[in-house]
Amino acid sequence: MNPAESFGLIQDIDVHLTVELGRTKMRLRDVLSLGEDSVVMLDRLTDEPLDVLINGKLIGRGEVIAQGSRFALRILELVGSNQTATPSGAAAGGSSVEVAG
Repeated sequence: MNPAESFGLIQDIDVHLTVELGRTKMRLRDVLSLGEDSVVMLDRLTDEPLDVLINGKLIGRGEVIAQGSRFALRILELVGSNQTATPSGAAAGGSSVEVAG
């Protein structure tokens, strides 16, 4: 039995797929000072794969491509359920605001 068959009726449940561009920590005062044309530097390099999350859980990594006039995602790797991977931009707690792009 393949994985798709083993899920039976729950295959039609909607899930949220998120592609995370990057993260950063900012003080609230800096967030409040953001305006049009502000630039926020993120933790990810331009050539790094992006994290792909389903309902907030990391399932793989990919890259952004253009499909016609829209953005699309090419999956580069899937993270197995027995692997303990964390999103590349994951940061320890604190009193900062996280900005995900």
